[in-house]
Amino acid sequence: MDATTTSERVGPPAAPDVAFGSPDLSLWGTGEALRIAVPAPWPAHLDRVAEALGGLRAVAGDGTAGLPVRGPVAFGALPFDRDLPASFVVPARLVGRTARGDSWTTVVGDGTDGADRGADRTAADLPSDVEVRAVQDPEAWCDAVAAATKAIAEGDFTKVVLARELLVQAGSPFDPAAVLARFAQAHPQALTYLVDGFVGASPELLVSRLGETVRAQPMAGTTPRTGDPEVDHRAAAELLASAKNRAEHQITIDMVHDALLAWCSYLDAEPTPSVVPAGPVQHLATMVEGRLSRPLPSVLEMVAALHPTPAVGGWPVAPALTAQRELEHLDRGRYAGPVGWVDAEGNGVMAVGIRGAELDGTRARVFAGVGVVADSDPAAELAETQAKFKAALAALVQP
Repeated sequence: MDATTTSERVGPPAAPDVAFGSPDLSLWGTGEALRIAVPAPWPAHLDRVAEALGGLRAVAGDGTAGLPVRGPVAFGALPFDRDLPASFVVPARLVGRTARGDSWTTVVGDGTDGADRGADRTAADLPSDVEVRAVQDPEAWCDAVAAATKAIAEGDFTKVVLARELLVQAGSPFDPAAVLARFAQAHPQALTYLVDGFVGASPELLVSRLGETVRAQPMAGTTPRTGDPEVDHRAAAELLASAKNRAEHQITIDMVHDALLAWCSYLDAEPTPSVVPAGPVQHLATMVEGRLSRPLPSVLEMVAALHPTPAVGGWPVAPALTAQRELEHLDRGRYAGPVGWVDAEGNGVMAVGIRGAELDGTRARVFAGVGVVADSDPAAELAETQAKFKAALAALVQP
């Protein structure tokens, strides 16, 4: 199957089937030229994605030199659980655009395999008769946080991430493209994504590889935002000064740095974290950046080494994940799993799949998690989940 890339100036489709956007580079796709199955456990079989993309012969059009993506792209939203299967989708028609204004299209085959199904679609109205309910009893969830702090005090592990789930039931189906548009409008600096009904705006870059450059921006440590600049500035300063949050953050930085170092001729992390706003909350964040050695690894190889980071799982990984399964009592699905894109050369960008929703017709599942450490307060952790839920709920049910 042939793929043709041209550098014509084009805009994004009105109703993309798949999408991934960042302040620097945005990709939108329509139709489905190829579905790539990744058997369980998914980290062991990611080479199938490269093999499938390599089989799509890319024919570059005039004027495409220097573009960050020059051929077909596979979009994937991977399960949090590494023991499950996954899949990637290659859209029949891909539109890309950089922050400096370069734009291009890539067409696989004749580009018509379902690519016109959204052409006449317009953004749907907000769903009616919306009901939101917590899947777990909040008091019972707080008891789980208390149990985790007790296990940490006994030395079982250092940190565990516990999530809550909300179920949103509407009287009419959710429109994934419309939900994506609301996420993008509300969070222009975030990593927005839409893959197989999983849609959101993540503040956290798991890993990216463009050419020889690798980047990651781990986040851990959170405080609410009020919208009052003075109050939020004071809260940010307290977050930076918090020994609890700085220690939690450093665990994640060290793990990400150590996992990437083997592939790099140079790798460094910012000396001190910054505070990054993310809708209703703000996080401690540290950019890790380096230059890759040859042979260059695919971004998916690095995803397999990184996921799950302590920011979404805990530390040490094995005992933290065991405690997580015992205390959460929920199926995370693709929540907090890697989500993004990869091309045939191994370039790609993968975010941590948070601040989003899994859409299924009239139903949506929304998750929010917190890092539990030795001195975590259950009531404060519950309040943090409530703050994090606001971003997804706003995109689902608010204009």
